[in-house]
Amino acid sequence: MTVRKNSNMLPRAKELRRDMTPQERKLWYLFLQKYPVKIYKQRIIESYIVDFYCASAKLVIEIDGSQHYTESGTDYDQRRSRTLERYGLQVLRFSNREINTQFPLVCQAIHQAIQERRGEEPCPTSHF
Repeated sequence: MTVRKNSNMLPRAKELRRDMTPQERKLWYLFLQKYPVKIYKQRIIESYIVDFYCASAKLVIEIDGSQHYTESGTDYDQRRSRTLERYGLQVLRFSNREINTQFPLVCQAIHQAIQERRGEEPCPTSHF
């Protein structure tokens, strides 16, 4: 199934690309930007803007701040994840705290998910 996007969201996506959170910046510049498989930042899927998207692995990577842990934030995230999963996408969620305190483990989890989703043999991840 082809992933649809609401093109009206493009100005907001561009704004979010320019104004990434410190945790998004850290993950992008220290890991995802140079990852050997193409990963997009602030990608539009339907009327949602996901933090990071790997099309070849059908993987969405979300970095969650405190607003995601409220009742309304949790409900919104569940609805959003169901929409994304209809496209066969897997959603990986990490908290800001995990990015700040467990960065190598976050990178390893992303690497492993991409390899599994792409059907690749696991390779050592000791450099994370």
